[in-house]
Amino acid sequence: MTTHTWRKSTYCQEGEACVHISTGPDEVHITDSDAARTVVTVSRDAFTALLKSL
Repeated sequence: MTTHTWRKSTYCQEGEACVHISTGPDEVHITDSDAARTVVTVSRDAFTALLKSL
């Protein structure tokens, strides 16, 4: 099992629901909690496209 190093925005308040990301060589892992069991994994290209569309 891979251990991810999760990061969250500095704008996230303590105790608030925040999106956390962890990056790998070719992918980005996204979850709503650093202890969550559900993780969405997308390619770096897909994540970049998401950020550009926002």
